[in-house]
Amino acid sequence: MTASVFIGTSVDGFIARPNGDLDFLPADGGEPHGYNEFFASVDALVIGRKTFETVLAFPTWPYGDKRVVVLSSRSLDLSAVRGGVVEQMAGPPAEIVAKLAASGAHHLYVDGGITIQRFLRAGLIQRLIITRVPVLIGEGIPLFGALPRDLRLRHVATQHYPSGLVKSEYEVAV
Repeated sequence: MTASVFIGTSVDGFIARPNGDLDFLPADGGEPHGYNEFFASVDALVIGRKTFETVLAFPTWPYGDKRVVVLSSRSLDLSAVRGGVVEQMAGPPAEIVAKLAASGAHHLYVDGGITIQRFLRAGLIQRLIITRVPVLIGEGIPLFGALPRDLRLRHVATQHYPSGLVKSEYEVAV
């Protein structure tokens, strides 16, 4: 099982404003920078409740018929999702990965600040693709949090785009 992150941040490392707003990110993701190809490669998307609630406010469901797993220990109303394949799970990251692997998933897309941080702490992320947006927002929800130890990364590639986006890919060193 491979678990990957594909996310945009401000140059100062925030994935959202303190209130969860994403208004500093380019509209519609900006110019093509590999997201569609990445998304096509994953079997399931794993997000937390806050990310799910943010996405529900979008004009349309952005994940098509891709399997989406929302992590929450509270009961969620999934009926608001129109045309999506959404389920809820709870438990530690290793348990979630085991359940998804047992159901046939091979490549997970892990998204949302707290969810990414929990999966990183559990040692379950193998690949990080981070696109930095040329803006400083000063405060917000950070991509990374406390770790029990250093997490060594191997740089795979960096690409820059005319809009100023800079995408870097890393593998988590074992």
